[in-house]
Amino acid sequence: MITIALYATIAMVVLAALLNMFRLLKGPDAPDRVLALDTLYINAIALIILVGITLGTRMYLESALLIAVMGFVGTVAMAKYLKRGSVIE
Repeated sequence: MITIALYATIAMVVLAALLNMFRLLKGPDAPDRVLALDTLYINAIALIILVGITLGTRMYLESALLIAVMGFVGTVAMAKYLKRGSVIE
């Protein structure tokens, strides 16, 4: 039963990632694209953790943490750029 739930959850996360990719490419303006990219990296984290649970290993947790940190830094940098026009002043 757990295996079926894991595969169903992986399918839903992949669908959510595809919809985020559509919004990232089609977004009407920059804030929408930043939000889509932010949600896309959250979906990537969820997908990596679900694959790790499916395979029964903890090796994927470190890569999920790395993606979380890099995604946070990227989101903050993009927000600063959109607000001020430059990241570092």
